[in-house]
Amino acid sequence: MSSVPEIDLSSALRRLRELKPLVHNITNDVVMNVTANALLAVGASPAMVHAPEEAAEFARAASALVVNIGTLTAAALDAMLLAATSAARHGVPWVLDPVAVGVTPFRRTAVARLLEHRPAVIRGNASEIVAIATGDPAGRGVDADVASAEIADVASALARKSGAVVAVTGAVDFVTDGARTVAIANGHPLLTRITGSGCTATALVGAFLGARCAPFEASATALVLLGLAGEHAATGAPGPGTFQVRVLDELAAITPEALAAGARITRG
Repeated sequence: MSSVPEIDLSSALRRLRELKPLVHNITNDVVMNVTANALLAVGASPAMVHAPEEAAEFARAASALVVNIGTLTAAALDAMLLAATSAARHGVPWVLDPVAVGVTPFRRTAVARLLEHRPAVIRGNASEIVAIATGDPAGRGVDADVASAEIADVASALARKSGAVVAVTGAVDFVTDGARTVAIANGHPLLTRITGSGCTATALVGAFLGARCAPFEASATALVLLGLAGEHAATGAPGPGTFQVRVLDELAAITPEALAAGARITRG
């Protein structure tokens, strides 16, 4: 159970399901269906709106914005920048997923431009967070090939510099706002065997932001929820295909009380 009393996991999940926030996603083509279903399962309302012609208007109307650069194109970047600008102007919280940011100059430039619009949360794996924080493009980017524990200090420094909460996912997840850090031990290895588990984590952060949770609370609650759903889904699952479907079932089934009871979250 959580030993971090200022994070009220059960209240956050209860509020999300009551408010059913509209989450505007400009996201990875590979995971669009996966993340839309995850948002529906948890109780949010997903909108997958990518056109530059309407991105700003839709972001203004949404409860939260999710920007994921997984399948980045010039047109997608235009939509992302328009949406992020609109969200920042109208007080709509947004989360940035810098997929494989260290791999190409195009991605690094895109993330630098997006960061100018002050996301509430940056959610990435260890190598992605290192690439943003240090400017070092080393690492595969899509895979978390740096131990999360090794970059907790780097993430904290990035949070202080950017003003965003930084959520680092890996074998153990870390959430930091630069002043405080928590470690989250929920999860299962099968989450690394399905497409889009990290992208789903980002979308769930967006859902909790849209439910008016503070960025630190939204990030921690989302990561505990997905990790716990993975633990439950893995029981008896013969492989990753069945597991992925069961994760959706568990996202819908976990109660606020079960979320709080199953959390393995401690101060980092």
